[in-house]
Amino acid sequence: MKIIKKKIWPEYFNNIEAGKKKFELRLADFEIEEGDKLLLQEWDPETKRYTGRELEVEAKYILKFDLNKFGQKEDIEKHGLYIIQF
Repeated sequence: MKIIKKKIWPEYFNNIEAGKKKFELRLADFEIEEGDKLLLQEWDPETKRYTGRELEVEAKYILKFDLNKFGQKEDIEKHGLYIIQF
């Protein structure tokens, strides 16, 4: 098991904290396995700073697939995406 740090915008952070959002869609440019922990660090895109709030969640299921229409075609073709359920 490893801990993986990732930025997360406030609206998504709040939804996870409230229990509404139980998955993450991420560019698959890192290694992750079931049982790994994500340390989600709230990032304010306006100030370009971390807020200091963090959530730790466990990756319970990982599905990697390819998409072509998220404006990152080259990165998606290279890495794929993750949907991470926790």
